Amino acid sequence: MISRRLIRVKVFKVLFSRINSGSDSISGAEKELLISCDKTLELYYFLLSLPIALKKVAEARIETGFKKFQPTAEESTPNRRFVDNQFIQKLESNEPLVKFCESNGQFWMENEAFVKKLFNVLVQREYYQEYMSANTSNFEDDLKLVVNIFETELDDNEEFYTILEDSNLYWIDDLAFVINIILKKLSVQRLSTRITHPQVFIKDEDKEYALRLLTQAMINYDEYIELMNKYVLNWDPDRLAATDTSLIVLGITEAICFPNIPLKVTINEYVELAKYYSTPNSKVFVNGILDKILLGLQRDGKIEKSGRGLVGSIE
Repeated sequence: MISRRLIRVKVFKVLFSRINSGSDSISGAEKELLISCDKTLELYYFLLSLPIALKKVAEARIETGFKKFQPTAEESTPNRRFVDNQFIQKLESNEPLVKFCESNGQFWMENEAFVKKLFNVLVQREYYQEYMSANTSNFEDDLKLVVNIFETELDDNEEFYTILEDSNLYWIDDLAFVINIILKKLSVQRLSTRITHPQVFIKDEDKEYALRLLTQAMINYDEYIELMNKYVLNWDPDRLAATDTSLIVLGITEAICFPNIPLKVTINEYVELAKYYSTPNSKVFVNGILDKILLGLQRDGKIEKSGRGLVGSIE
């Protein structure tokens, strides 16, 4: 499930936190990293259960209408298309989803006020109204409605972001990635197909990559900072952004420890992280310094790349 880029983000955050707190416990850092990775899968299940929570709000409103002493015509014969949505029914009967949410205490009803507010917004949407007023009903249309909810309702929703931050500190960075995973899952769903779910790591070597990148960066941190200082002669090391130094250390670590990853890929990935997690000028700084360091290490024979397409200089 977790991409290499997201792994780099998680390793960077753990390394940055550990270095700035003065903690040098590698076992503690590894545990924190694996917890962060596990939380990405928890967010996946949490989000995937949102349509079920919205359906419960709709059912409750229908039930309230029935109980009125003088219900309106619409309340007496409510439009049940949303509560009878076939894809949401598949979610409700999906045992792994139900078990995971129950075992982790992830109930949207803990945020019932938000779910009700989200449903109020949903019923005003044109795509929802068109869905509810259609003369025919089929699985494809039911699925498309759920896709629209994930594509439309969670982006730039400040209250939703607050819920994520309050629930788990790791989730905000994972949100866009997880929504994309869910949308990919939905794109291949059919009425007859079973809903399957991802594992935390796509491959076993991804877990090994994450742990090794973190541990080697922590073990060699002081050595790599000293190496970096040789290339920043016009900079006061104490004035360098702490985020930049952590990113550069990770770039050096990856280049040395993973001979199957091209140097250009390593540089590009940490420059991208600098755009989001450091200062406005950091991408230029990280790119320039990391390029010089890795070129020097390659010339000294301290970086060796093997395999098709990996042999050669970054010059």
